[in-house]
Amino acid sequence: MNGRWEPKTRLGRKVKRGEITSMEDALASRLPVKEPEIIDALFPELDDDVLDVNMVQRMTDSGRRVRFTVTTVIGNNDGYVGVGTAKGKEVGPTIRKCMDNAKLNMVRIRRGCGSWECGCGAPHTVPFEVSGQAGSVKITLKPAPSGIGLAVGDTAKSILERAGIEDVWGFSKGKTRTTVNYALAVFNAMKKTSEMRVRKDQAKELGIVEGIPKEETSQQEG
Repeated sequence: MNGRWEPKTRLGRKVKRGEITSMEDALASRLPVKEPEIIDALFPELDDDVLDVNMVQRMTDSGRRVRFTVTTVIGNNDGYVGVGTAKGKEVGPTIRKCMDNAKLNMVRIRRGCGSWECGCGAPHTVPFEVSGQAGSVKITLKPAPSGIGLAVGDTAKSILERAGIEDVWGFSKGKTRTTVNYALAVFNAMKKTSEMRVRKDQAKELGIVEGIPKEETSQQEG
């Protein structure tokens, strides 16, 4: 697909020419990601999942109209994750549009060993307690010791797995059956991991890494 891709943005042209080869470089450029093909080029192996396909029927003067609302998640299972939503008349095109939206929403998250019960130093859980809200749904994610797994609902589990989180405690309120709000609440909580200020001594103590760990990046380049 990249061979037929004609970039329309400055960042896209830099990626196409090979001047930017990683998401870290793309973020450092401070140029906005406005083309899903940029994500395809920087992450050749992404893991995605359709979280929800909801059919909405409405009666109009011309008859019954059917539209679909889709929610998807996409990530590299190692520090980057995105959630997207889309509406459309047909399922297939709407899912593809939703995946593109998820790519454009991809964010870099922090991981660490924030549980006082653990202390292994590996980036396997959230580094500290974070909360996110969307609609009536609010979710709080707390660091968990290694081996606990993802103690959350299936929707949250799918998002956290693709973000690279292996262990977490989750506490939610509101109408969690509304998948789109539940998914966005989890995603908003994950974004908080990178928005909070962390001192160097705290990062070292909690084993915090942001995005892909540097040693993995070095191995990929080598």
